[in-house]
Amino acid sequence: MIASLRVVMTICLIIIITGFSLNTSAQSTGSRLTPEEARIMVTLHNEARSEVGVGEITWLNELAAYAQEWVDLLAKTDCQLKHRPRSGPWKQKYGENGFAGTAGYYGVSDAAKSWEGEKKYYGHQVLNSSNWSSSGHYTQMVWRKSTQLGCAKIECKGQIIIFCNYNPPGNIIGEKPY
Repeated sequence: MIASLRVVMTICLIIIITGFSLNTSAQSTGSRLTPEEARIMVTLHNEARSEVGVGEITWLNELAAYAQEWVDLLAKTDCQLKHRPRSGPWKQKYGENGFAGTAGYYGVSDAAKSWEGEKKYYGHQVLNSSNWSSSGHYTQMVWRKSTQLGCAKIECKGQIIIFCNYNPPGNIIGEKPY
């Protein structure tokens, strides 16, 4: 009995001294993204933003948790890529980009690179209802007023779904992203 108590106390002491943590990705990033995946997302966003002279975006766990709630719901329902609705209990409150691909083949960098790839469709004009859809993921990435980012992922039915949320939201009709 005393020997097992000593073992437990020794393990606790090691944890305290070394700062060992039992945190999961959700606790450290706000979602199922690993810290490395979150870093990749921020880096790829900031590279695209830097190219157009827009300030850096930072990670916010609360936005990642918000995104995780949505992808978890998608996995529980039909596992289809779709944006949050404009009304109701799952109403969209932030800017949002979504991506889906084959699980095990695609990942967070592929999502960010696909959104950035829409740059070729953006003509540096004011956004309106007829011109934003082909480049809307890109313009949200580089939206000057969006300063916070949080992303999430889920795997279901052989695919990975990745969503990022942006605060404040971008893609405002009648404005330019930068």
